[in-house]
Amino acid sequence: MRARLLTGASCAAVLLAQAALAQVDTAPTVGLRDNTPRVHALTGAAVHVAPGVVIEPGVVVLRDGLIDAVGAGVALPPDARVWDLSGHVIYPGFIDAMTELGLPASLRRPEPSTDESEPDPEAADPDPSSTGYWNPRVRPETDVATVLALEAEEMDALRELGITAALSVPRRGVLRGQSALVLLGDAGDPRRAVMAVRIAQHAGAELAAGNGEYPSSLMGVIALLRQALYDAEWYQAMEQYYAENPTVERASPNSALAALAPVVTGRQRLFYAADGELDYARALALRDEFGFDLALVGNGYEYRQTALLAQAQVPVIVPLKFPEAPDVASPDGALAVPLEVLEHWELAPSNAAFLAQAGVPFAFTADGIEKPKENFWSNVRTAVERGVSADQALAALTTTPARVLGVQEMLGTLETGKVANIVVADADLFTDEDAAVELVFVDGRPHELDAYRTLDPEGQWDVTWPTGSGRWEIEEKGEKLTLRIGGEEHAASVHGQEITLLPPAGVFGAGEGVARLVGYARNRTLEGTAELPDGRSFRWQATYVGELVEEETPAEEEKPVPALRFERYPAGGFGTAGTPQAPLVFVQGATVWTSAAQGRLENADLLVRAGRIEAVGVGLDAPRDAVVVDATGKHVTAGLIDAHSHTAISGEVNETGSAVTIEARIADVLNPTDIGIYRELAGGLTVANVLHGSANPMGGQNQIIKLRWGGDAEGLKFEGAPAGVKFALGENVKQSNWGDEFTTRYPQTRMGVEEIIRDTLIAGQRYGELRAAADRRLPPVRRNLRLDAALEIFSGEREVHIHSYRQDEILAFVRLAQEFELNVAAFQHVLEGYKVADAIAAIGAGASTFSDWWGYKVEVMDAIPYNGALMRQAGVVVSFNSDDDELATRLNTEAAKAVKYGGMSEEDALAFVTINPALQLGIDARVGSLEPGKDADFVIWSGPPLSVFSRAEQTWIDGRKYFDIELDRAAADAALAERARLVQKVLVEQARDKAEPDDEEDAE
Repeated sequence: MRARLLTGASCAAVLLAQAALAQVDTAPTVGLRDNTPRVHALTGAAVHVAPGVVIEPGVVVLRDGLIDAVGAGVALPPDARVWDLSGHVIYPGFIDAMTELGLPASLRRPEPSTDESEPDPEAADPDPSSTGYWNPRVRPETDVATVLALEAEEMDALRELGITAALSVPRRGVLRGQSALVLLGDAGDPRRAVMAVRIAQHAGAELAAGNGEYPSSLMGVIALLRQALYDAEWYQAMEQYYAENPTVERASPNSALAALAPVVTGRQRLFYAADGELDYARALALRDEFGFDLALVGNGYEYRQTALLAQAQVPVIVPLKFPEAPDVASPDGALAVPLEVLEHWELAPSNAAFLAQAGVPFAFTADGIEKPKENFWSNVRTAVERGVSADQALAALTTTPARVLGVQEMLGTLETGKVANIVVADADLFTDEDAAVELVFVDGRPHELDAYRTLDPEGQWDVTWPTGSGRWEIEEKGEKLTLRIGGEEHAASVHGQEITLLPPAGVFGAGEGVARLVGYARNRTLEGTAELPDGRSFRWQATYVGELVEEETPAEEEKPVPALRFERYPAGGFGTAGTPQAPLVFVQGATVWTSAAQGRLENADLLVRAGRIEAVGVGLDAPRDAVVVDATGKHVTAGLIDAHSHTAISGEVNETGSAVTIEARIADVLNPTDIGIYRELAGGLTVANVLHGSANPMGGQNQIIKLRWGGDAEGLKFEGAPAGVKFALGENVKQSNWGDEFTTRYPQTRMGVEEIIRDTLIAGQRYGELRAAADRRLPPVRRNLRLDAALEIFSGEREVHIHSYRQDEILAFVRLAQEFELNVAAFQHVLEGYKVADAIAAIGAGASTFSDWWGYKVEVMDAIPYNGALMRQAGVVVSFNSDDDELATRLNTEAAKAVKYGGMSEEDALAFVTINPALQLGIDARVGSLEPGKDADFVIWSGPPLSVFSRAEQTWIDGRKYFDIELDRAAADAALAERARLVQKVLVEQARDKAEPDDEEDAE
């Protein structure tokens, strides 16, 4: 083959220049040199030069691995091997941009483990000789081209599909390494098969397993990715610094950070493997932060995010793996299948059509398909049936992956000078369900596939022999072959390219018995020898006339194709058709609990304009154009606020891989599809403080959200809310109850907890001093995301939410907060807070506690239900929280418990879940009470809000109605109807499939 070892950063000019040079092979020849002529002329076929460009019939001439000529009526070179491909279709060689071709086990996708506690030895086994990154899951220096072990079986399997070039992609780790593009010729020396090296860098989420490994959560994965990319930028800055200061002694090189240089400088594309529909936005956020060139490796759920993908215009590698029909045979089994799973079963085959309709560039991959030889092309044709045009499907296998991989000057179309990668099929692969790939040329070398080597004799044939002629018919029934002469049927069989026919000898005037005709296929003719019963023989031949004339049969009922509609988000029940409108609203005649100076107003009104409260009072006039909500006999409160929530988090609540993980951000892993959001809206909740868990003395950064159901993760964020972070004290952080194997992570005592917090804060202080002193004469300061957060905490820019129970640890942290002048938003849980409420109040911290939880573990044996009331009496701003998705749906009745335990007034008790948590979170200027100028976050209740008999009938956020009890009933009915329709569709299709026996059953 030609010398075409290229890198992903190579430009088109380099590609063409290298393609023009002959292979320089430094290895000595063993035996005779291979001088086989490499000139081929493919004639008579419909030639798809590119998607939408067809020459029929056309000629393609290949010479020495390149395309020499393409066109109609091209002169055939005298030295060419001529292939008569009349009736065939020629395509550019197909490209798969996501394979594991030739990878060692250490780079292949890990097998699912049933034991999550068992570490993955391959994933945690970096090259001991590497000067790489500190974390074994960051291995960008991995170069697939250097470790390939190509096996003929793997290459043959891909070639059978018509794939002529495959990207071999590392699949382990977070930053996984660099891929190589392989031509699928014969297995052997990978150096001759690899067309281009270091095509792209690859990344994705891989969680650590085992004790103390980082990252153990999705938020940790993203933090690690960000830190590694910032480190790569710093490494490049250091290289520039050394160049400008040649007398400065260089630090040790780092192969991982050096390998990331092409990514952070925009010279190498990064492929991010999206495990779910929310990962596209996360990858795009990384792209926007660092400015790298991005491609997405999809997962089949792209149709749910077409608007985002269309706006981003990043290419997507789309798997053609479709879900199997859910098991709905029994009523119980059907109920166990979520509606969104049923919807996905129906819509997944239309995934590519959604992308095509939205104008999203996409390429197909066979990755993940079980039995690709049987299913790949049937799935491609299904995608075409569902709305992708044949040309778009062809582009997804040729021009699009070529552009994504940066090899469009060499592959993807049939043009002069390009690599001679060609696919020959016996019919249109994209529309004919019986079409098969017969020939594949890779680098100009032909590979005859099973379909080419096996004769398909079905049809009408004009047969001639020395003494006569006749028109015979050959029909295939399952695996049986039948010869028909004059309406009578006789035996026949095929073995490869050899056919055997057994007509009666009388056809040839030879009396009784059976003649045996053995022939071989050559283009559209059969030639061979006949043997009569008496031993005489003669030559015979047959010419193909056309297809059999089939008897008219009733047309099969076409399966209905689902329309390209995905109108409600999230998938499943209760999704919405977009952001609700924000009309001018007048709520009339309610009992209004303002949670402010006005107190509780009877028969009062609320006016909302442009998402803000304009007026609250008695006897207000409704504007003429307002939407009037009659709330007579009902009660209106500010939207409830949960100061301690774990709702809407993807991929683990805790990052347990380190004692200090303040670089991890809840904002990176918000899950807007969590049904808990909708259920909490139905309980009157409008704002939640989404916190990292309590596994670390210094955990991740929190995110305050508004429960804007039906939008994306960014839309959940409470814009302008103060930054915060989760700390924790007590048994959890010193791993007291984690198990016998968790005894090595520091700290293991309460003393150590205080010291690690202190040490981190001091490190943040010194880091800040170093950054403040940095200038061009000094080495660039490495950005450290963990110390960035520590500096924000130290300087008071980031508030602390501190998990705590016992009075001794509460007092210890109060003293630490005083020492470092920390901004403490609230002590969370704080079940012995009543004992030290004066100390909490002294530092201006709030207390976010449970209403009446006690006795559920040793740490809380002194908890009492009067805790909230007693802390309030001491001057602490107190709130009741949920710490639980289900409890968050009824915080109004949690607040009511303060009336029973502590004798508080109803208004003061309601404040525990409205204005008080707003004060703790620093968002009281916007929410928490019904006052002019504040956000129109309010709830209309059927009765008094603290009553267990009252229900939230409407929940409004920013003047938009996100929950309505009447619409909820309609949505529930619609979900039931949709479930019934889809279950019935599954049952009908399964019954139809059982009624249609396969070929083997036919043959029997």
